[in-house]
Amino acid sequence: MLNYQRYRRNPVVDYPEREWPNKEIEKAPIWCSVDLRDGNQALIDPMVVHEKIEFFNYLIKLGFKEIEIGFPAASQIEFDFLRQLIDRKMIPDDVTVQVLTQCREELLDRTFEAIKGCKQAVVHIYNSTSTLQRDVVFGMNKEQIINIAVEGTKMVKERAKDFPGKIILEYSPESFTGTELDFALDICTAVQETWGPTKEEPMIINLPSTVEMNTPNVYADQIEWMNKHFKNRETIILSVHPHNDRGTGVASAELALLAGADRVEGTLFGNGERTGNVDILNIAYNMFSQGINPNLNIEHVNESIEIYERCCKISIHPRHPYAGKLVFTAFSGSHQDAINKGVKAMKERNSEIWQVPYLPIDPADIGREYEPIVRINSQSGKGGVAFIMDTYFGFKLPKGMHKEFANVIQKISEKQGEVSPDQIMDSFREEYLNKKEPIHFRKLRVDDLSGETQSEFDTKVYVTYTNHDVEKSFEAIGNGPIDAVKRGLQEELSIDIKILDYEEHALQSGSNSQAAAYIHLLDADTGNVTYGVGVSSNITRASVRAIFSAVNRLKLG
Repeated sequence: MLNYQRYRRNPVVDYPEREWPNKEIEKAPIWCSVDLRDGNQALIDPMVVHEKIEFFNYLIKLGFKEIEIGFPAASQIEFDFLRQLIDRKMIPDDVTVQVLTQCREELLDRTFEAIKGCKQAVVHIYNSTSTLQRDVVFGMNKEQIINIAVEGTKMVKERAKDFPGKIILEYSPESFTGTELDFALDICTAVQETWGPTKEEPMIINLPSTVEMNTPNVYADQIEWMNKHFKNRETIILSVHPHNDRGTGVASAELALLAGADRVEGTLFGNGERTGNVDILNIAYNMFSQGINPNLNIEHVNESIEIYERCCKISIHPRHPYAGKLVFTAFSGSHQDAINKGVKAMKERNSEIWQVPYLPIDPADIGREYEPIVRINSQSGKGGVAFIMDTYFGFKLPKGMHKEFANVIQKISEKQGEVSPDQIMDSFREEYLNKKEPIHFRKLRVDDLSGETQSEFDTKVYVTYTNHDVEKSFEAIGNGPIDAVKRGLQEELSIDIKILDYEEHALQSGSNSQAAAYIHLLDADTGNVTYGVGVSSNITRASVRAIFSAVNRLKLG
């Protein structure tokens, strides 16, 4: 039996006056990347200095203005990395680096040594405040925990006086989600009053979901409660740092923005301790998909994937939102059909607004390709096969033909699994275009009799063909080339056929253009129906080839 009784529900917030459910995200937050600290420390094989430099430069290229580069007081690699950035003048003037440190004298001294020469830096201090950690880790009461934060703030303030650059303080009550709200407010207020931020020079208060402990709405309640109870709120930049222990880090961050957060700390693709940090790219693409400028340069997701996988040695999951190899792929037949119709409708309406079922964004807008959108397997349907034929090869199959050809592909996919577009086209050639046995159309001449007869039969055709490789020919009259050829074949082969439908379209434009013709043919004796397809630079010849294709498919030759 699953021993669920060992666990207890985490408390929720009694906060009926919440306002965040009625709000919408309208703009991007301040983004802070913690890839080089939170993400890096969670790697089996942490990045070395040259990898960190490459990653740092890419974060700048993406548009991050705040980047936490690590814990220089605790790691020689991170110390050396920061020194290289400063000494080689690699930090742009509009980018602020952030360093993390605990509230201890020797660590703060080492931290300020690391940022020497930096024009501006965020010094991020923290201590754990949750009821559990106060009890089992520190064995301290609330006053003692507050004292750690206040003394740490004083130490930073003292060192900041003599620092030639600008120091911005960030304070995090670590394990905030497991901390009583009134105590979290008390300790943050004590730090705020000790530091003395102003509207012009605010401090950052970061409320981390260090361990995700409840549903995202509870985190939003916690953030809004704090947001409304801070003194001098205009002197605070309210930041969140969600983790993903329950798999809802993105939702927690988005609801926190509704609740008043100004800033989000996270990583590319959600890398970080345990199940990871919040995925900043995921949130940014979500905003993009809603017509909101994410204020990050995320047009080329494949580049992000390549650098991330190489530096972090972690592969992107194929179902990862926006970046996964399969996220713009539809296997379901009904999905494929809807995508097909949506793309077609956009083209016909010349719409500038993207609205395609099952595709929340145009893959091309983030550097993805259209080709893998629809893939065919045994679960696919007629719409998907038709989409492939149109998108890849230009054949706009008549609606009635979709099921007929899809059944052909279904048999292949049941044997081998996924069927590639090239295999689909090969089957199309075999089933329709190259269906030349037993009768094979060779030559055609058409004479217009409209000036010579009063009859509706004003077209005469002369057709040369082979039947089981024996050359034959016939003449026939009809009310057009297609009707005349049909009548001639009926007499030649002693068959009774009726043309149910006819469609044609250009396959390509220009001097070398070709046309495709589709004939829906009925064998009146048996009731069997099928399609035939013909292609030629001459539409009449394409139509005749389509009739011969259909007759062969009905096995009437």
